[in-house]
Amino acid sequence: MKSISSDAPITRGVLFVHSAPSAMCPHVEWAAANVLGDRVDLAWSAQPAEPGTYRAELSWQAAVGTGAALASALRGWDLLRYEVTEEPTAGSEGARYSFTPELGIFHAVVGVHGDLMIPEDRIRAFRAKAATGEVCMDEALDGLLGAQWDAALEPFRHAGDGAPVRWLHQVI
Repeated sequence: MKSISSDAPITRGVLFVHSAPSAMCPHVEWAAANVLGDRVDLAWSAQPAEPGTYRAELSWQAAVGTGAALASALRGWDLLRYEVTEEPTAGSEGARYSFTPELGIFHAVVGVHGDLMIPEDRIRAFRAKAATGEVCMDEALDGLLGAQWDAALEPFRHAGDGAPVRWLHQVI
């Protein structure tokens, strides 16, 4: 792998490309291959939520930090919707990155049980905004949890007939 130290612990993750125009599909593969250091050949299928676009997913196993590298490689591609997950290891937390053209990128730290772990500084910042009336507490909590990204991506997460579905959230 090119961008991650070979001494880093190994983890697993998934790149979910929720929608990409056909012309962008090979570019997504090239970007992922550049990060992973190996050829990537995704199985693209039509995305029913946005006709004319395609969806694919890629399970990967690589050094810790690869999820961030994949998300960075695709960040800002305004016609793309994607999510990247990275599983936690014994020495590192996991991560989830969500991107939509309208909202940009959302990053969340994921604990060993799959829960989002919100850093103290983010809680303090949203609490301060709520105290000054910039946002109400519900809006602040939704911001910390990435609710806008979940709402925007949910229609794209549903796979077409016969395609695999992997849910990125757990119901308590």
